[in-house]
Amino acid sequence: MAKALLGHLGGPDPRLLSEMRRLQQRIRDLEEECLRLQAANEELAALRAKDDEIVTISVSEAEPVLS
Repeated sequence: MAKALLGHLGGPDPRLLSEMRRLQQRIRDLEEECLRLQAANEELAALRAKDDEIVTISVSEAEPVLS
């Protein structure tokens, strides 16, 4: 009965195993890409926060307008 559930007597299908390995590698690649993009996003957010502080400081230290 168990052999019937597997589909044949020769064990797992090599094509299926190959496809599973390929998909697992693709998942690992996508997870690494996601982590890389998250790190880049955090870096950009930190730079933007620094730029926002500079703009805020430069506006608050501006000289009064001549009338």
